[in-house]
Amino acid sequence: MKYLVLFMLSGVAYADDKEEEPKVIYKERTEIDFEGVEVVGELVKPQGSLVLDRKHAKFNPMIKLRTDFDDEMDKSVEEIK
Repeated sequence: MKYLVLFMLSGVAYADDKEEEPKVIYKERTEIDFEGVEVVGELVKPQGSLVLDRKHAKFNPMIKLRTDFDDEMDKSVEEIK
């Protein structure tokens, strides 16, 4: 009986409480100062000419947009009657 009580209490003794993760708060604005840093590099440009004027493609419309649906409205009214 003593061993049973010791066994049950030992399980409770080894249980750890959950630790909450630390809450991270970031600054709203971060400023980086590059005054003391020397940046060395090479400017890479595209080779070739630049096309400024481009012709837009013209396509024939595959569908005709309708401006009214009077015929369908008349048919639906007749079906309801």
